[in-house]
Amino acid sequence: MYLAAFLFAGGFMINFENLDKFTFPGVGKYDIPQIEPVKAYPQGEFIPVNYHYTAKDTKSKIVHFFVDDYQFIRYWNTPDKYIPKLSQFAAVCAPDCSTYTDMPLAMQIYNHYRKHWLAAYWQLHGMTVYPTISWSDESSYDWCFDGEPVGGVVAVSSVGTQANAESKRLFLRGYEEMMKRLSPEWVIFYGRVPEECDWNVIRVKPHYDDIVKRRKAKWADAAALAAAAAENPEESLPEAAKTEPLSEESRGKLNPICANLEGIALHTITTKS
Repeated sequence: MYLAAFLFAGGFMINFENLDKFTFPGVGKYDIPQIEPVKAYPQGEFIPVNYHYTAKDTKSKIVHFFVDDYQFIRYWNTPDKYIPKLSQFAAVCAPDCSTYTDMPLAMQIYNHYRKHWLAAYWQLHGMTVYPTISWSDESSYDWCFDGEPVGGVVAVSSVGTQANAESKRLFLRGYEEMMKRLSPEWVIFYGRVPEECDWNVIRVKPHYDDIVKRRKAKWADAAALAAAAAENPEESLPEAAKTEPLSEESRGKLNPICANLEGIALHTITTKS
């Protein structure tokens, strides 16, 4: 009674889990919306969704959702708000809503449903959407492939799945099941590709690799500056401090400081690598 009063006002359904926008025919035990297959080979640069608002040349880019879930929950909460911008891109990958093995089963299934509702809704609005496939453990096979298309191009992520033997086993077992059930022609692969999966794969380098590369470059620059300062302390001083030669006492104080800065920078590079 209270739910009905909440959902309907003047004959119209209020925003409730996006049921007011569209209800798709369900597939499987949990009525998962069906995603249509995409046969076209992806053409363009893959970018994370949290960079899509500032992206240039959108028609040559493909948006992926292989980021933390909190960064794209807003696309579920207010889906119509983001369609105009996402529609400018060559394609998008379906959201990678998490289905971790330690999540409650209800949450895993709910995330699978939300992923499919958004992907189907975007396709309804004319967007090219590559299905993103995810699974948990073997028991998830009862529902995690519901709504996924057979054939075409799909996307997966191996990030966080290769840390130990058990997580790697679960990933490879799920990947094998995906290939058997869906028979994709190509797999957009985000993260390190295990040798067991290296077949018809489109490799996408994780965005954080570029971040780490830029940070290492900055640390290397800092180490080089520190080394130069240690060799020529006077050259490292501001112009105002170069008007008079340094005394022997000042040199004695400055040299250990420069050496210490160089050591800190080199230690940082070593530990971060």
